[in-house]
Amino acid sequence: MTQTTDAPAKTRAQISQKTLRTDPWWRSPGITAVLLAIWVIYATVHVFIGHYYWVPQYHYLTPFYSPCVSGECVPGSSSLGVWIGSLPPIIPYAFVSLPFVLGFRLSCYYYRRAYYRAFWRAPAACAVREPHAKYTGETRFPLLGQNLHRYFFWAAVLVGILLTYDVAQAFRGPNGNFGLGLGTLIMLANVILVWGYTLGCHSCRHITAGRLNNFSKHPVRYWIWTRVSWLNARHMQFAWASLGTLMLTDLYIWLVAAGVFNDPRIFN
Repeated sequence: MTQTTDAPAKTRAQISQKTLRTDPWWRSPGITAVLLAIWVIYATVHVFIGHYYWVPQYHYLTPFYSPCVSGECVPGSSSLGVWIGSLPPIIPYAFVSLPFVLGFRLSCYYYRRAYYRAFWRAPAACAVREPHAKYTGETRFPLLGQNLHRYFFWAAVLVGILLTYDVAQAFRGPNGNFGLGLGTLIMLANVILVWGYTLGCHSCRHITAGRLNNFSKHPVRYWIWTRVSWLNARHMQFAWASLGTLMLTDLYIWLVAAGVFNDPRIFN
C-alpha cells in the first residue's frame, strides 16, 4: 500500500516591502496627478468667473460656456436662446452641458485608471501594494455610478454636435461673411480632438458592433467598428490631447475677449 502525504497549504508570499520594483514607478501617477490638478483648478476658476468667454467680432465662444443659456449671458453668446434668468454665482452659465461632460470624462475607462492610480493609489502602479485595507471595486456608492458611462456617451455626442456648431459660427467674420482667424483654427483643432476622444470611447466601440457574432454579415457596421477601434487604441492620447486643447481654446478666447491681444486674422 502506498502512502499519501497531504500537500502543503498554499499561502500568498509574505513580502514586507511596498514593492520590489526598482524602476521609478511613482513618476507616471505623480505626473498624472499634477496635470489633472492643474486642469481642474484652471477650469474651475474660469467656469465661475462669468467674464471673458465671448468674442462678438469673430463669434468665438469658449467650450466652458457652451451653451450659454442664462439670462446673464452677454448678447450674442446664447446660440440656443435664453432658458432661464439670473443664476446664483455657484451655478456656471453652461450648467446644461458641464455635468454631462464631467460625468463622461470621470466615468471614462481611461480616466478612471488615471485618477484611481494618481489620487487614490488603487493601486499606484502594477506590482505596487495599495494602502487600502479592503477592496470593494465599483460596487458601492459613489463608484457605482461609473456604470452610467454608456449613457453619458450619448450626452457627450450632443455636446460634440454643439461644439461643432460653435466652430461653424467661428468661421464668420466681423461683417457676417466667411472669415478665418487663429482662434477659428484652434477651435477647429479642439473639436476634431474632442470627436476623436468621444468616438474612441469603449461604449461607442461596443455600440457599433459589440454584439455581432458574424462580421461578414454586417460589412458596414464592421467597417465602422474598425474605424472606432483605431480611435479606441489611441484613446489615452486623444483623452490628454483633447483635455489640452479644451484648456488652450478657453485660454485663447479668454485673452482675446479680455483685450490682451487681437486675434490674428487670416481672412476677413
